[in-house]
Amino acid sequence: MATSAEVEAAVRGLVDRLGEVDPALRRRYAVDRTVSCTVSDLGLTWSGRLSDEGVHDLTDATVDRAQVRLAVSSDDLLALTEGRLQVPAAVATGRLRVQAGPLDLLKLRGLL
Repeated sequence: MATSAEVEAAVRGLVDRLGEVDPALRRRYAVDRTVSCTVSDLGLTWSGRLSDEGVHDLTDATVDRAQVRLAVSSDDLLALTEGRLQVPAAVATGRLRVQAGPLDLLKLRGLL
């Protein structure tokens, strides 16, 4: 199991990587939604706002009311951020759970 510091660094790394995505691509696929990432084995949740400018207002949150919710274990989160696990494979095997509306899922798959 990863530590909370490793997980926080991974979440912030993902936010930074989304910020580096080509702005035209972000505008095409990003939806203006609140998002959260819950790390199930550590009981930690981070929330922020996803827009065509990336993710901003990232905070650690205890109440999950986001419009797009991700849930993953700490080890799988690290594997995702390090490139050892791909998002489609993680979703297909249940290692990454995504809760969002159908239209949001269609748009977000272009970013993930």
